[in-house]
Amino acid sequence: MNRMYRKVLETSLGAFTLASDGEQLTGLWLRGQKYEKQTIHPTAVEDNDLPLFLKVEEWLERYAQGEAPSIDFLLKPEGSTFRQEVWKHLLAIPYGEVETYGNIAKKMERSHGRAMSAQAVGGAVGHNPISILIPCHRVVGSNGSLTGYAGGIDMKKHLLTIEGVQMNGLYEPRPVR
Repeated sequence: MNRMYRKVLETSLGAFTLASDGEQLTGLWLRGQKYEKQTIHPTAVEDNDLPLFLKVEEWLERYAQGEAPSIDFLLKPEGSTFRQEVWKHLLAIPYGEVETYGNIAKKMERSHGRAMSAQAVGGAVGHNPISILIPCHRVVGSNGSLTGYAGGIDMKKHLLTIEGVQMNGLYEPRPVR
């Protein structure tokens, strides 16, 4: 097995854990994120100077300043074929725009010729191991609900605000009692 690397990174967006195989980014999790470090290899060694990690840090800082930087490094999220397909749909959502879980399911239905569940799409979105870069924060409920972000609703709102998303029509769901 190839050597795996990790780094804890403090940015203006918050603290992150990064993971890589040395060539490709395999993980980027906000501290405390649901499923944090779920796909990080247990033998990963800390490397704060890995060139890829420095590129990711620069990307995150530019993004935090309101830029829409292009990703000029490789992403390799680990997951099932279904999850990989959902994550490709996430990568197609333009900066500053949102998409619904249901619309992603409909797009997948058209390409597969069979029904796809918005809930299954939501599960795949929630297990995205490369936050922000694979923009799961751009997915909302069909009714405008800002539901389902593993990094928390406040972070989701913050990221959408950075991107200039018009927040009217979007709302924070009330907790179920």
